[in-house]
Amino acid sequence: MNRRPLAEGVYWMGAIDWDRRLFDALIPLPDGTSYNAYLVQGEEKTALLDTVDPPMTDVLAAQLADVPRLDYVVSHHTEQDHSGAIPAVLARYPEAQVVASPKAKPMLVDHLGVPEARVLTVEDGEAISLGGKTLRFLHTPWVHWPETMVTYLPEARILFSCDFFGSHLATTELLPDWSKAEAAAKRYYGEIMMPFARQVERNIERVRALDLALIAPSHGPLHAEPATVISAWAHWASGPPANLVVIPYVSMHGSTQQMVEHLVGALAERGVGVEQFNLAVADLGKLATALVEAATIVIGTPTVLTRPHPLAVTAAFLANALRPKARFASVVGSYGWGGKTVETIAGLISDLKVEVLDPVLCKGLPKEADLQALEALADTIAAKHREQRLC
Repeated sequence: MNRRPLAEGVYWMGAIDWDRRLFDALIPLPDGTSYNAYLVQGEEKTALLDTVDPPMTDVLAAQLADVPRLDYVVSHHTEQDHSGAIPAVLARYPEAQVVASPKAKPMLVDHLGVPEARVLTVEDGEAISLGGKTLRFLHTPWVHWPETMVTYLPEARILFSCDFFGSHLATTELLPDWSKAEAAAKRYYGEIMMPFARQVERNIERVRALDLALIAPSHGPLHAEPATVISAWAHWASGPPANLVVIPYVSMHGSTQQMVEHLVGALAERGVGVEQFNLAVADLGKLATALVEAATIVIGTPTVLTRPHPLAVTAAFLANALRPKARFASVVGSYGWGGKTVETIAGLISDLKVEVLDPVLCKGLPKEADLQALEALADTIAAKHREQRLC
C-alpha cells in the first residue's frame, strides 16, 4: 500500500495485516487488522505519528522512500504494534527525535531499546509547531496503557487517537460508513478497552471539546463522523446495560446443556434477550462483545473433580478481567457427587460489581424440580431487569 492523502500535507501510512488471526497470543482477529501510521509535513518540519508492527517494517520503509528527513517520530503508545518499528526508523533518520509522554520514555528504553537521549517528552496539552501545522498532545493514561497519549492537528481538525476509537479490521476502505465499522469497533472496545471504561468515559469528555472533522486511530478504518463514533463509545463505556443475559457454558454429557437451553427458553418467554456461548467452540471475542452491554451473566458448568470445568473457569476469569457493567450473575450446572463449583466461580468474579442470584445445580440429569428452579431463576432475572428499567 502506498501512502494516501487525508488533508494537505497529511497522509495515512502503515500496513494492512490481512492474515493475522491472533493478537498478543490471546485475542482472536477474524478480520485481520491494520497498523496505521501518519505523516504530517509542515513548512519547516516533518513528523511521523506511530509506526507499524515489526514484521511490517519493510512496508513502512517503502512508504518513506521519498521522505528525505524526519524531525519527529511520535510514539502514542509503546506497545510493539504501534512503536515496534521506531528503532528502524531512527536508524534511517539519525536527526529524528521520538516524541512521547514522560511515562513512555522509560518504557521505550526498556521495551524497544530506544536511546534515552533521542526521546523528547511532552506534557499534557503541550504543542510542537511544524510550520503551518501544530501537533497538540493530550495525555490519555490507561486508554489503555499508563503512558498513552493522542495528538490533535487543529489546522486539519484531525485527532490521531491511537487505540482510542480503533478496531481490528483489515480493509482498504479508509473511511467506510459507520455501519460497516461498528461491529469491529464494539468488539475492539469489549476485548481491549472495557476494563478501562472509567478512563474512556473521562477522556471522551476531553475529546468532545475538540473541533473534529476526522478521527484517525492506530488500528482499523478512520472515522469521518466523529460525533457518531464518540457517542457509540460513550454508550459502551457508561450507558446502562441492555435487557440481555449472556450465558457462557460448557457441557460434558448433556446435563448442563439441557439446563442452559431450558433457561434460555424461559428467559425468552419473559421478554429477556439472551446470547449463549458454547465454550467448547465459541469465539471469545464475540463473548467479550456480548458482555459490553449484558445486564446479567449466567455461567453454565459441570463439575470436574469438585470444581468448575476449566473452560468455565476461563470464561469467569475473562469476565472478571474485562469488568463489564453487568449488574447480576448466577451459575447453573450439574455435578456427580458434590463439589465447590459455586464458591469457585464466585471467587473468580470478585471484581465484578454484581448481585449474585441463587444458583441452580442438579445431580446428574435435570429433574422436574431442577427445571422449576430454572423457571424461578428466569422469573428473578426478568424482575431484576424490570426493576432496573431495562425492559
